[in-house]
Amino acid sequence: MSDLLWQKAGVETNAKIMKFLAGDDVLLDREFFLHDIVASKAHVEGLANIGVVSAKESEDLRRELEVLAEDFRAGRFVLDESYEDGHSAIEARLTERLGDAGRRVHTGRSRNDQILVATRLWLKEKLGLLETHCRAIADVCLQRAAQPALPLPGYTHLQRAVVSSTAMWFAGFAEGFVDNAWRARQTAAWIDTNPLGTAAGYGVNLPLDRAHTTQALGFGRMQVSPIYAQLSRGKFEMAAMEALSSAMLDARRLAWDLSLFTTAEFNFVTLPAEYTTGSSIMPNKRNPDVVELLRASYATVAAARCEIEQLLSLPSGYQRDLQFSKGSLFHGVTHGLAALELLPDLLARMQWNEASMRAAIEPAMYATDVAIEQAAAGVPFREAYRAAAQAAQAAGEGRTPESSLAARTSPGSGNDLQLDTLRQRLENLSA
Repeated sequence: MSDLLWQKAGVETNAKIMKFLAGDDVLLDREFFLHDIVASKAHVEGLANIGVVSAKESEDLRRELEVLAEDFRAGRFVLDESYEDGHSAIEARLTERLGDAGRRVHTGRSRNDQILVATRLWLKEKLGLLETHCRAIADVCLQRAAQPALPLPGYTHLQRAVVSSTAMWFAGFAEGFVDNAWRARQTAAWIDTNPLGTAAGYGVNLPLDRAHTTQALGFGRMQVSPIYAQLSRGKFEMAAMEALSSAMLDARRLAWDLSLFTTAEFNFVTLPAEYTTGSSIMPNKRNPDVVELLRASYATVAAARCEIEQLLSLPSGYQRDLQFSKGSLFHGVTHGLAALELLPDLLARMQWNEASMRAAIEPAMYATDVAIEQAAAGVPFREAYRAAAQAAQAAGEGRTPESSLAARTSPGSGNDLQLDTLRQRLENLSA
């Protein structure tokens, strides 16, 4: 391991203790490293603005930071266990190349605000991806909802309930993912605040140009209080995880539907072949493994959020416990986004099996239509309800799924999907 930034003369380090302290932190820092470099460039510019580094030193430092980023992308610089973390790696590299100028880069900042700003930039990027994925899912659902509707049994309690349609099914998930996209955007706006320059949580005795770093890094505002900057660590990560969890909840329910609909017992849906796998022992099987793992993926995201929450039983100020939040955040967000990225293509190419869906619509499923028609004609609803219940098996006489759906004129239902409204909400995200 390279020289430790905090090493004191006369104090020896213990390899086992250092291994425990480091854990996989430096490897996780690979995910945040480029953001750390970008923030370091802004910090150098701010130091130059207040005369802590010269214009020449600023130019040299920014150039070497750009070279470091290029070397990291190309694999010429490897962030590994020879460094304590990504922050120390940046300083070590700059010191190696520029001597004393490299040693000045840490003036006025702490590794605490370094990881805060790198993580904040990373979260903004990932929330942007979350919005993009949700918008793509909503768009596919709206396209398929606009296609000719096929009759589909509607279920409550997993029991056949009323006539529904493929268009209604897609429209439901379209609206859900429009909302999820909006939540991703709103969460990104909420956390869009710059913590760089708050140092270890109490500020420094320098007039740091925090307005410059806020603008240079593209933040919407400055996080004013150094103490709140530390209080927000974990809190903001949880907010991002909650936005992701919202989308993953809808993905889980969608995957549950497809898990049921692809069984031989339902046979409503056929998946594209590449979204299924074979059995290692049963030659007749094609298993919907992708759908099942999509269904399970919410658990990964929820567990990551829960782990971060459990770390936050802390007093104010920085505590080393927070180091463990990076792994949870990285694994939860990365897995959730990978799952959502699969959905647009899956939804675009899945096929409905019309014959099976029609065969599953039984006469009793029209009973609600009968009761409401009688109530509309003046029969008290509870009397109409009881009469329809007693004659449920005869409720389908002279009726078809299409006639049931055509009569469903309440806003959002079979004959009034209001897809234009949903499309407009989606397009408003592009405005």
